[in-house]
Amino acid sequence: MPDSTPPDLPPLEGLDLIASDHPGTSSLAWPAPPYPAYALSQPLLKGEECLIEGLNGRTMQAELIAFEPAMGHVMVRVPPSRNAMPLRLTQFRRVALPRILRPDPPPGQAHPEALIDFHPQVDYRVVLRDAPALSGKTIGHVETAQGLYLFPPVEPASDEVTRLFVPRDAYLSWDMGPSLGQQLLADSSATPDQIHAALAEQAQLRQQRVGDVLLQQKIVTPEQLATALDTQSRMPMVRIGEALVALGYISQPQLEAALDQQRSNKGLPLGELLVNRGDIKRHELRTALARKMGYPVVDVEAYPIDPAVISRLPLGAARRLLAVPLSEMNGRLVLAIDDPSKRQAIDEIEFITQSKVMPVLPIQEDMALLVQSIYARHGITEATATATLEGSGMAALDEGGTGKLLAALEDAPQERDLVEDKPVEQSDNSLVRLINTMIYEAHQQNVSDIHIEAQPGREKVRIRFRRDGVLRPYLELPHTYRQALLARIKIMCDLDISERRRPQDGKINFARFVPSCPIELRVATIPTNNNLEDAVLRILASAKPIPLANLGLSPANRSALVRAIERPYGMVLCVGPTGSGKTTTLHSAMAEINTPDRKIWTAEDPVEITQAGLRQVQVNPKIDWTFARALRAFLRADPDVIMVGEIRDAETAQIAVESSLTGHLVMSTLHTNSAAETVTRLLDMGMDPFNFADSLLAVLAQRLVRRICPKCRQSTPIGAEPLQELVDDYLHAWGEAENRPNPDALIADWTTRFGRDGKLLAWRSPGCDHCEGSGFRGRAGLHELLSVSRGVRHLIQTGSRAELIQAQAIAEGMRTLRQDGIEKVLQGITTIEEVRATSNT
Repeated sequence: MPDSTPPDLPPLEGLDLIASDHPGTSSLAWPAPPYPAYALSQPLLKGEECLIEGLNGRTMQAELIAFEPAMGHVMVRVPPSRNAMPLRLTQFRRVALPRILRPDPPPGQAHPEALIDFHPQVDYRVVLRDAPALSGKTIGHVETAQGLYLFPPVEPASDEVTRLFVPRDAYLSWDMGPSLGQQLLADSSATPDQIHAALAEQAQLRQQRVGDVLLQQKIVTPEQLATALDTQSRMPMVRIGEALVALGYISQPQLEAALDQQRSNKGLPLGELLVNRGDIKRHELRTALARKMGYPVVDVEAYPIDPAVISRLPLGAARRLLAVPLSEMNGRLVLAIDDPSKRQAIDEIEFITQSKVMPVLPIQEDMALLVQSIYARHGITEATATATLEGSGMAALDEGGTGKLLAALEDAPQERDLVEDKPVEQSDNSLVRLINTMIYEAHQQNVSDIHIEAQPGREKVRIRFRRDGVLRPYLELPHTYRQALLARIKIMCDLDISERRRPQDGKINFARFVPSCPIELRVATIPTNNNLEDAVLRILASAKPIPLANLGLSPANRSALVRAIERPYGMVLCVGPTGSGKTTTLHSAMAEINTPDRKIWTAEDPVEITQAGLRQVQVNPKIDWTFARALRAFLRADPDVIMVGEIRDAETAQIAVESSLTGHLVMSTLHTNSAAETVTRLLDMGMDPFNFADSLLAVLAQRLVRRICPKCRQSTPIGAEPLQELVDDYLHAWGEAENRPNPDALIADWTTRFGRDGKLLAWRSPGCDHCEGSGFRGRAGLHELLSVSRGVRHLIQTGSRAELIQAQAIAEGMRTLRQDGIEKVLQGITTIEEVRATSNT
């Protein structure tokens, strides 16, 4: 009886769990015994009963839903589950079909009766990897590139058989029938002494490693290369570090030191790292790759390279990645590269060529010279490559990423435009790499949001990046990518891909897909017209809080804020619109007071920034784990400081005020336009004016503006008219108040603080490559800090209007967002247009 314990079948990344009624069963066929008594192939029943053995040796009953070894996987359903599970051929040891197969000659074909009756049983023995050998009898066998098919008879003298498949990666070798030596002795073709002598010579030859043979070979023909690749596919996997230690090129301490260094730079292959460190020479690395890992060594200069294949990898990419395409075998691109362990280079070449790659080692050592020589031999030089790429639209791959390439390919006429468009599958390799590249490039370009916008009909899917607060086009994809693009993103953040009528929220841990890019993304999908969906991905790249000194606060605002957050109890609020940096500011403030003698709890949705010493909680309204409930829980956990991600309702506001009055420092955010309006907003939510006035310490309103590019920033002495305009704008907040500053005194103060050589300057940026011609690079903050004094507290208690509260705060030294922005204009940080666009008068 099969073991009921599930076998060791690890999850298969990149393939989806598909319902058992999925129609994709196009390849349910199994070869038959290679004799005329049996049909050439035997169709399988959908849901065919099977026994599957995992890598841990355990066997379980299942149903075979799809059998496609040529595609590299099979699909089974394990009762009582209703879903099918895809498995790579490397994830199981064998599959057996217990249903009996009887002789069934093909109709319409006449064979002699003696030939029909010929289906002898022979002994077989299959040497498995890390498992006892399989042995028994079989009526014929069939070996393909994917594995070995056997046909064990039901009974010793029966011609009825069952079926057994062993994947190629699961076995080392196999034998059928008696050994050659036994056959020679039986036929009196050799004596026992001759057999023993032949065996001794064979044993001596076997002492020579396969890798040594591959290294000594000088492959110059496709036939030799095919044989070498087949040999290499049978060799056991060896880590490059272990291979170098075994060959004596490095010591174990050197390997451990290199591995420690690699943890901080995971994008660099271990072999390349050891070469850069000087621990090994490059030829020693190549020797280890050939001898221990079996990579064939090809004489690229003498090898007949296929011109159609070499044109698939542009010269610029080949020179940068130090690789040369040689030929195509079994649907895969054979590629000569100096270090086959360069996974990122292999991945990029697979995306560029849209082919799986089989790497080999070139016998030549100077890869840069080899690339130039091989491409020149095929008529591809710098000039011709540039002209060809511009004509085909592929130059965009190196210059602007994958997006422009796909757009150019879509514009080119293709045969598939003449037939009905076929949608792209979400698991398509090119789509997976496209999304990964898109997210990686967004992170590299300091993009805050990725907008994916599906259009109706045959219109292209538009992707835009928001950088420095401005949306810019990034890529347009064919409409056939529409559903697959959204489905892949939903899978990455574990959302329901079948739900397209309701909005969904999720989070992507991008390090799961690209380890060298440890960022997180907050994902929101929104249904749109014509049964389509949009998605917005916010990049949460800030792993650590920004120091408070680097937030751009004025000295007065910074010292006042520090005084507020160092108080033992009370409430500090940070307000502004979405995307104005409120959470970043609060985390910077908490980092300022995050000391071992304080217990700090945070409730956030989501947790965007993490820092040691904080106890951070992710709220989830779907299970009624709200900000209010989190606040109540925190009060029972002996807190000193509580941070609430956002005050969204009266209940949360009430608990926050009560918490601040009972000896806790409470920090939170709110969506209001100014510091003074925050007070009236909370009073309108039902807060008791006296309790609220007693609890509130400070309100920091903030905005983000685009920063002038520092690379191309220019200055000229400011004219009298623009200066007077800034003065009037700055003094507007005072109105006709008696304490309104004198304009001349204000200009003198500005000149002292911001002037150069006694002059105030006007700043501008004409644009450069660093800012892509926009004149702006990065963003800066504008701040308005209202500190609650006795006068302000009295106005809050009496329910005064926001205008009166702001006038009192200005009289006590507060500077509005507009005033703070004007001072940053005079410092050359931003422009007055940016300030006016983001702040009220």
